[in-house]
Amino acid sequence: MYQRILIATDGSELSDKAVQQGLALAALAGASVIALKVVPRYPRSYFEGGLPVDAQDIERIEKQWDEAAHNLVDKIKAAGQAQGVEVQPLLAKSDLVAEAIIAAAQKYDCDLIVMASHGRKGIQRLLLGSETQHVLTHSHVPVLVLR
Repeated sequence: MYQRILIATDGSELSDKAVQQGLALAALAGASVIALKVVPRYPRSYFEGGLPVDAQDIERIEKQWDEAAHNLVDKIKAAGQAQGVEVQPLLAKSDLVAEAIIAAAQKYDCDLIVMASHGRKGIQRLLLGSETQHVLTHSHVPVLVLR
């Protein structure tokens, strides 16, 4: 059935449900898991004339984001081990979340991507975008979307 499942998480409550379901599926299938958290880079500047941020502050913020991401994927690894599932924690640094998910699935030869969808519609979807939709439309690997 499935040999390697990539579970993408953003740390939200909805994403946690997808993680639980993905681990349960992996346990049933006897599959291993890649637990992926994509960490964005700190935005250097969006607007001309904006307040400059000190390079040390940017470094500190990015370090905090990395530590939080490591904690998140390590918790997934522990949850997987409790279910007898081998989990490899993985961080990807990218501002293009969907592309990073797809690239990781290809690189690690995953045969399924599991992720959540917040179900945004209308103007919210236009303004906030939909990483899940992007993965669904561009991935050559099957995607299981949970709500």
